Amino acid sequence: MSSTRRRPVLVLVATVLCVAVAGGAWYLHGKQPQRDGAVHLDGLQAPVSVRYDARGVPFIEAQNQADLYRALGYVQAQDRLFQMEVARRLARGELAEVLGPRLVDMDKLFRTLRIRQQAARMAARQDRQSPAWQALQAYLDGVNQFQASHPAPLEFDLLGIPKRAFTAEDTFSIAGYLAYSFAAAFRSEPLMTYMRDELGADYLRPFDQPWQPQGALGLSTQDWRGLQALARLGDSALAEHGLSQFEGSNAWAVSGSRTRNGKPLLAGDPHIRFSVPAVWYEAHLSAPGFELYGYHQALNPFAFLGHNRDFGWSLTMFQNDDVDLIAEKLNPDNDQQVWYRGGWVDLQRSEELISVKGAEPVRLELRSSPHGPLINGALGDQAGKTPIALWWAFLTTDNPVLEGFYAINRADRLEAMRAAAAMVHAPGLNLVWANARGDIGWWAAAKLPVRPAGVNPAFILDGSTAEADKNGFYPFERNPQEENPPRGYIVSANAQPAASLPVPGYYNLADRGQQLDRQLAEPGVRWDTDNTRALQLGESTGYGPRTLAPLLEVLREQVSDPGQRQLLEALAQWRGDYSLPSVSATLFNQLAYDLTRAAMHDELGDSLFDALLATRALDSALPRLMADADSPWWDDRGTPQREGRTQIVARAWAASIAHLTATFGPDPTLWQWGKAHTLTQGHPLGSQRWLAPLFNVGPFPAPGGHEVPNNLSSDLGPAPWPVTYGPSTRRIIDFADPTHALTINPVGQSGVLFDRHYADQAEAYVQGRYVRLGEQAVHDKVLRLEPAAGQ
Repeated sequence: MSSTRRRPVLVLVATVLCVAVAGGAWYLHGKQPQRDGAVHLDGLQAPVSVRYDARGVPFIEAQNQADLYRALGYVQAQDRLFQMEVARRLARGELAEVLGPRLVDMDKLFRTLRIRQQAARMAARQDRQSPAWQALQAYLDGVNQFQASHPAPLEFDLLGIPKRAFTAEDTFSIAGYLAYSFAAAFRSEPLMTYMRDELGADYLRPFDQPWQPQGALGLSTQDWRGLQALARLGDSALAEHGLSQFEGSNAWAVSGSRTRNGKPLLAGDPHIRFSVPAVWYEAHLSAPGFELYGYHQALNPFAFLGHNRDFGWSLTMFQNDDVDLIAEKLNPDNDQQVWYRGGWVDLQRSEELISVKGAEPVRLELRSSPHGPLINGALGDQAGKTPIALWWAFLTTDNPVLEGFYAINRADRLEAMRAAAAMVHAPGLNLVWANARGDIGWWAAAKLPVRPAGVNPAFILDGSTAEADKNGFYPFERNPQEENPPRGYIVSANAQPAASLPVPGYYNLADRGQQLDRQLAEPGVRWDTDNTRALQLGESTGYGPRTLAPLLEVLREQVSDPGQRQLLEALAQWRGDYSLPSVSATLFNQLAYDLTRAAMHDELGDSLFDALLATRALDSALPRLMADADSPWWDDRGTPQREGRTQIVARAWAASIAHLTATFGPDPTLWQWGKAHTLTQGHPLGSQRWLAPLFNVGPFPAPGGHEVPNNLSSDLGPAPWPVTYGPSTRRIIDFADPTHALTINPVGQSGVLFDRHYADQAEAYVQGRYVRLGEQAVHDKVLRLEPAAGQ
C-alpha cells in the first residue's frame, strides 16, 4: 500500500483512538466525587456547607442534625458507595448474585448465621421517634439520593451490580458481620476439641487447656472435615473480599497528672485487616449543639472513633467469647429431632433461595435447634452427620448498638459514657475514653453470658447436657472497667483483663500490653504528642527472645557451620526489634513457622494445621512448647523412630536456612525485614491478577510486626510475609489542643479509582508519618448542599 493510500487509514485509526480515549476520560470523569459547586437534595431544611481539607476529608456544617446526617450519607456515598454495597452483600449472603457460582458457599455461610433475620428484628423494634433512628433514616436517605442521581461506580459496571436502595436492615446486617469477624470460635473451638478428643491431654498442655475426659464428643472424621471447611470458608470471606476484620488494637488514656501540659491525652490505633478503600471514613460534623471529628464505617452514621474539644474515645477488641459451638445429639429414628433437656424436640426448618449470576438459584435449607441455628447447612456435601448449633450473643441480646453509639458520640462526662457503654452488647469492645475536664475511663462493653459452673467454652459443647445452657447475662456493673485510676493512665491491648468474674475469651498475648504499660508507668516521664507518637510506632517486643530462650543451647549444640553460627549468635543477641534492616526478625519469623510445622503438622494434617496458624492460641502456645522438652508434639508421627525436641529444632533450623537462601539468596545480609515483610492494600477486585495493578495499593516495605505496638502483622507462614492487618488509623488527641489532633489514614479517604485521594496517604502511613488536624489548607472550593426547589 502506498504512503498516499495509507494516510487516510492512519488518520482514521488515530481518530478512533482519540475518540476512545476521550470517551474513556469522559466516562471516568463522571465517576469522580464532586467537591465544589451546588447540589440540591430533597429533605434538607436549610443549606449545608461541605468543605474538604487537603486529604479529602469533609467538614460538614449544618443548621440541624437531620440535615447533618443526610449530608454525611451523601458525601460518604460519593466516596465509598462500592464499599457499602460489598459490605451489605457479604453480610446478607448476596454476593453470588453479582459474582457468580463461586460465591455460593460464602452466601450459604452468612445466611446460615441468621444475620439477615436478626437485622430485620433489630430494625423492627427501633423506636421510630428516637433521635438515633431519625438520624439513621436521614443518613440512608442521603446515601440513596446520591446513588439515584449519579452514574454507578466503576466496580458496579464491571460486575453488573444493579442499583438498589440501602435500608436500616443493611446497617444492622453489617453490624452482624462485624460481630462475626470478632468471633474466633469458628477457628479455635474445633481445633481445641480435636486435640482433646483425638490426641489427648498432653497435647493440650502448651495451650493451657485443662483435660476433660468426660467431655469427649465422639465426632466422626467427616464431622471434623466439615468443621475445618467452615473455618476455611469464614477466613476466605474476609481475606478475599478486602473487608474489615478486627484483629486487635492499642488504646490508652493518660490523665493530666502524667502529661506535660496537665491535660489528658488519648491515643488509639484499632488493628483491622487492611483493605482498599480504608476501613474508616473520616468526617468533621458540626451543627448547633453538636460537633465531632469522627471515623465512620460503611452505612453507619455514628462514629466508632471520635473526638471534639470536650471528649474523645478509642476502642479495642474485648475478645470475650460470645460464641459457642454445640454438638447436638440426633434422634437415630428421626433426623429432624435432637435431644434437649430430657426429651426429643423438633428442629425448626425454613428455606431460602440464593440468586446466582449466570446460573439457577440455589436452594438452602436452614435448620435451628433450641440452642441456635445449625451451621451444617453452610457446608453442603462436606457437612458431617452431627448437627452443630451456634449460640451467639449477637442473636440473643437486645443489642441497642444504634442508640449506644449515638450516645457515645455525645458522651462528654463519665456517667454519660458509662451509660452509653452499657448499650453495646455484641461484639465486645473496650471503650477507652478521656475528656478535657480531666477524667479518663475504660469500660469492657459486652453482654457476658452466665454459663454453668465448670463449663469451658474453648471446646465444642455437648448439646445433650446442661453444659450448653445459658443462665442469663451478668449485669454491666460486673464487666471489667476502670475510672480515673490512681496510677494516672489506662492501657488496653487485647490481653485478658483482670476481672471479678471469669471472662472466657480469645485474648492476645500479654506482651504488647505489658510493654505499653511498662513505658507508660515510667516515673518522671511527662507525656505529650511526641513521645506518644514514638510509643505508638514502637517496633520491638520481648516475645521473640522469650520464645527463643529455651532453644539457644540446643541450637548451639546442633549448628556447626561458621556462617550459620554467626547468624545464631546475632539471633541470641536480638532484642525483638522489627526495623526494616533487621535480619534477625526475618530469621526468627521463618524459624517460628518451621518449628511449628515440624512439631505440629504431622498430628493435625493440612486443614487443622492451617486453622492453628490462624488462631491466637498459637501465640501463647509456642513459648510454652519451646520450653517443654518432654512434650509429645516433638515426636514426628511420620517416622518409625521417636524424635525429641533436639532433632525437631535442628530440622526446623535447617529448613529455615534453606528457605531463606532459596527466597532471598545466599547472602544473609539481604534477608532484611523490609524485603521480607511488605504491605499491599487490596481492593476486592484486586484479587484478579489483571486488575491488581489498577486497584491495589503497594507494596511498601513495612516495619513493625506481630504483637509489637506498631502491629503490622502477617500470617505465620514461610517468607515472604505480606502484611494482612495493622493500625487502621493512628490517632493522638491532646486535650490541651484537641483541634490539632494527630491522625493518618492507611490508604486514602476516597474509594473511587483515579481520584487523587484514592491512595494519597499510603506512603506516609507506612513511614510512620501523621497529619495534624487544623493545619491543612482547606480548599477554596466548597460543595453546597441546598434544599430541592419547591420544598
